[in-house]
Amino acid sequence: MSRRIAVTGTGAVTALGNGADVLHARVVAGHSGLADGVGRCREFVPEHALNRKEKRRTDRCTQLAMAACQEAMAQAGWTEQMPYDGGRVACVVGTGIGGFHTLRTQLDVLREDGPDAVSGLTIPMMMANATPAQLSLKYGFRGESWTVMSACAAGAQAIGSGVRLIRAGEADAAVVGGTEAGLSEFMHAAFLNAGALSPTGTSTPFAKDRDGFIMGEGAGILVLEDLESAERRGATVLAELVGYGSTTDAHHVTAPEPSGTTAALAVRKALDDAGLAPSDIGYINAHGTGTVLNDLAEATAMASVLGDELSRIPMSSTKASIGHLLGAAGAVEAVAAVQALRHRVVPPTVGLADPDPQLDGVRHVLKACALEKPVALSTSFGFGGHNAVLVLKGGTPC
Repeated sequence: MSRRIAVTGTGAVTALGNGADVLHARVVAGHSGLADGVGRCREFVPEHALNRKEKRRTDRCTQLAMAACQEAMAQAGWTEQMPYDGGRVACVVGTGIGGFHTLRTQLDVLREDGPDAVSGLTIPMMMANATPAQLSLKYGFRGESWTVMSACAAGAQAIGSGVRLIRAGEADAAVVGGTEAGLSEFMHAAFLNAGALSPTGTSTPFAKDRDGFIMGEGAGILVLEDLESAERRGATVLAELVGYGSTTDAHHVTAPEPSGTTAALAVRKALDDAGLAPSDIGYINAHGTGTVLNDLAEATAMASVLGDELSRIPMSSTKASIGHLLGAAGAVEAVAAVQALRHRVVPPTVGLADPDPQLDGVRHVLKACALEKPVALSTSFGFGGHNAVLVLKGGTPC
C-alpha cells in the first residue's frame, strides 16, 4: 500500500508580506501586493531569518526560501529537534532562474573593476542548486536533494518529487517548494519583448482586457511527512497531498498547447492518483497568469476534464495579488491552497470585475467565499510545455 503524505508545515514570503497566514488573510481581504508593475517582497528582512554569514553567502532567492523554510519547520514542530534521521529527509526546491541577482551584480563588477574583483562566492551563490544545498547545510537534511528547473512548473514539480520520494520509501519526510528573485530591468525587458509581460502593468487573470502577467518574487516551502509517522508523533496535519500528475506539451517552447489536451491529461493523472472524481473537487487554485493564451488553454483543459462540474467549482488565481513568481509560483500557490483548506475559505482573483466571456463555464471568484468541499486542485504550467497538478485534501481546520 502506498504511503500517504501529510503536509505538516508551510511557509511563504510574498509581495503581500511574510508568512503563510499573511498570504491567505490579505488575499481573502482583497489586497494586492503589486506596485510599480511588480510584486516585490518589500517587507522581507533577511536578518530576521539568516545570520550574518548566511546572508553574505547567499543570493536573494535562497534567502527568501530560508525564511519560508524557517516558518514551515516551526509550524511542523521541527524547531527544537528534527523528528527523523537526517538521512531520511529529502530536500527538493524549484526555481526558474536561480541566483540571478548575484549573476547580474558580479557581471557589473567584472565590467567595472576587472576579473580580480569578482567574488569567489559567485558560483555557490548563483548556482541553481544553492537553495536546497543551503537548507540541507543549515538543518542537516542528508537525504536526496536537488533543484527542479522547469520554469513556472518548477515549484509544483518539486513538491511532486517529494511526494514520490516518500511514497517510494526513499525518505520519511521532505522539505519541498520553490523560490525566485529575478526582478530586474533585464528580466522585465526580456519577458515584455517575448509578449508575455503586461505592457500596462495592471494585468488581472481571467479579465476580458488582460494583456499579460506581472513578475513577482517570493518563496513557498512545505514540510511533507509520511502520514502515519506524522500522526504517531502528534503533528497537526494541515492537509493531505493525495494526488500529483505531470505532462509535457511537446508543442512550443513558450506558448501552451491551445486545445489544453496535455494540460488536461496532467489533471486526469492527478485525480486518478488521488482516487477522486471531478465531483469531489471544491476549489481550483489556477495557474492563471493573465496572458490571453494561458488563461484560455487552462479553462479549456479544465472543461475537458471536469465537464459540467467546472461551473460549480470556484476557481481563482493568486497571481492577481502577488504577481507571477515563475519557479516559485507552484509552491506558493500550493501553500495558498493549503490555507484555503484549513480556513475553509476560497480566496478571490483580486481585482477581477469583468471576466472574459471566452472562459465560458468557469466559476470565477470575485469575492472570498466559503469552501464547500475540502479538496483543492493547484495547477502549474511552465514555459517549455511543463504541466504539473497537485491535489490536496483538507486536514485539521483552523
